This record gives sequence, structure tokens and C-alpha cells, in this order.
Amino acid sequence: MQYFERNLYKKIVNQIDDKEFIIIAGARQTGKTTILKQIVTFLENRNDKVYDITLEDISILSKLNEHPENIFTFIPKPKDNKKIFVLIDEIQYLENPTNFLKLLYDKYFENLKIIATGSSAFYIDTKFKDSLAGSKQLFELSTLSFDEFLYFKTGNNSLREELAQIRENEQYLSLKRNEIAEYFKEYLIFGSYPAVVLTNNNEKKISILKELLNSYVKRDISEANIQNQEKFYFLMKLLAEQTGNLLNTNELVGTLGLSTTSVNNYLYVLRKCFHIDLLKPFYKNMRKELTKMTKIYFNDFGMRNILLNNFQTIEEKFDKGAILENYLFLRLKDLYSIDNLHYWRTTNGNEIDFIVSIENGKNFAIECKFNSTNFNPKQYSLFSENYPEIQLQCRSINNESNCNWALAV
Repeated sequence: MQYFERNLYKKIVNQIDDKEFIIIAGARQTGKTTILKQIVTFLENRNDKVYDITLEDISILSKLNEHPENIFTFIPKPKDNKKIFVLIDEIQYLENPTNFLKLLYDKYFENLKIIATGSSAFYIDTKFKDSLAGSKQLFELSTLSFDEFLYFKTGNNSLREELAQIRENEQYLSLKRNEIAEYFKEYLIFGSYPAVVLTNNNEKKISILKELLNSYVKRDISEANIQNQEKFYFLMKLLAEQTGNLLNTNELVGTLGLSTTSVNNYLYVLRKCFHIDLLKPFYKNMRKELTKMTKIYFNDFGMRNILLNNFQTIEEKFDKGAILENYLFLRLKDLYSIDNLHYWRTTNGNEIDFIVSIENGKNFAIECKFNSTNFNPKQYSLFSENYPEIQLQCRSINNESNCNWALAV
């Protein structure tokens, strides 16, 4: 079976000899187990001692729940300064994974390296605590980025390399530009769960997405102890309809007939399950005039579209501008991290989609338009007057006028 290499794999391998334990987090079915298998192969090729433990084996799980050091019932105890690597899939099955990792790290970090995956349940606060600070490296595996999508679709790096050139030089006129654009439209409709991407039949793609929603999201709900599953799904659908919009919690409370506490808890679970992200506002000079609500974005287009049961082409969608904006959010988050992303909006409705903070302090702003002809710099004079040091640019799905093609980000 062919295993495609994810971008995250290289990052992990580059830090695999650091002393900290490695935790790979992410939504279900994004490929965490596959990365573990690839890491096993990498370590074995280096002639390292590698042990692969599955917690789906009840006898192993119950033994490890008794005491973390019972792990040495199944693997040899490290000695003679020879490091051993232990890979554990779905570590959240343990009753207290935090305690398990902390004790083993504190006593054996010089000779023992644990690399574990954990689904969202591991990161709900009851199981994942700050006591692991300094003893772990946390990596988040998302669904495929667009360059990974091209690699998975074609089985080679040719289009991926073309995309890299487009991003490096916005004036570069790729002969494969139209082919990449068609794949981009597919990416925006069916999303980028690996199993979906590797399926060419659209009906099969939708079937897989239904399974992801009905089975795997249901596990997230169950493990988070959500009592009212029907209203949780209803909230997901409401959020899918509001992609790129301000998140009005009071409005959701009224629509769902739930308490503010319950709605906030549902939103927290959706974030911890890696289904959504919330973007905070940017303010500096005009605090009193700016909204303080967050904006909502989905981390996978297929999941968003299955919630709406809408797989129209991007040109047919009434909210195609919001979808492109969501793509830019995912791309910018990948490049700069969500902590360095904000949006700007006044109470009067003046808005800039993204403010990006970079290390040298030279922030820049991006306004997203599906059609570049809809971008008029004069409409953003209030922002420019208050933040003259922040350069404003436009991104669109085409390359007309004074806008740059979205994929060039």
C-alpha cells in the first residue's frame, strides 16, 4: 500500500531526536496512524529500537492504566544509554494519559522517547493538563493543505512544484495554471480528508463525508460527554451557514434554546475536535469603534459542505466569496499561525478580512474578493487612514485588475 508523505512528517522527523516526547493531534481520519507507521519505518531504517503499542488491546490498556511503568511489561526497560522509541496510537484511551506521559518522561527521558497520537478527546481539559509543559512537542495534523492535495491527487510532485513557483512569483504564468485551478475548485467543494481526496467518484466522496459526520464526529460528541447530540449537530449546521461571519453567541442561544454556558461548551468542543476555528478582532487605535466578536471558519470544506448538503460547483454557490475567504484563512493560519491572524471591523460595518502580524512588526492586511473587479481601494480609506503603516492587498480567484490570484498566497 502506498503511503503519501505529509508535510508534518518532515517536521516531526527533524525533531525526533529532541528529548521531549512527541504528541500528534488532529481530527479523526486525517492520517495520524499513517504518520506513525512512516515514523516506525524511518526509525527502523536507522537501526533504532522501536516498539509499536496499540491501546485497542484491552490487556495492554488495563495494564498501563494500573501504573505507567507497567509499559515495561511489554517492552524492555531502557539501559546502557541506548534510547528506545515507543509509538502509541490513540493515547486518549488511557484513563490518565497526562500522568502516564509525565511520569515516564520525568524518570526515563534520557533513554525513552514516546511518540503518540491523540484524537480530540485527549485535549479536552479533563485529560490534557499544563503539567506536560516542557516535556512534550505538540504537532497538529490537519486535513490536507492544497499543495498536499495536489500531491495526493496526482501521485507526484509536478503540480505541487508548479504551485510553489506560482506562490514564489505572482507574475509567473504557469502552463498548468488551468489544471491547478480545476483541482482548486474540487478542493473547495469536497475538502481534503485523505480518503475523500483519493476517491475519484463524487458520489463516493459524499458517502465518505457522511460517514465522517455520522460516525467519527459522533465519537467526538460522545467522548466530550455532550448530552444533547441533536442540538450539537444543529449548531454545526448553523455555523456552516455562517462561514466567515461574526459569531453571535446570543443569537445561537436563542435559536438553539440552550444556555450560554452550553453553547460556549459546544463551541469549545468543536474547536478542540479541530472542526472549526475562531478568529479574533484586531484593534489598536480605534478600540471603542470596533466589534469584539470572533469570526467562524471551518477547517475542512468537505465537512462544511456535508453539513449543508450542498455540493454545487464554486461558481454556483451563493456564498462563494465566504468559501474563498475560508481558504485564505486556512492558508494564512498554516503560514503564520492563528495567533498572528486577526480581522478588522467597525461597528458601522467597515471591514478588512485579515490582518497578519509577522515577526518584524510589519503587519499587512488582506481583503478577499471572489471577483477582483469588486475590489475598490477607496472603500477602505478609514482603515488606511488609521493604519497607514499596514499595507492592504486583495486576493481573488482570478488575476485581474490590481488583485493577486488567491493561490499565490
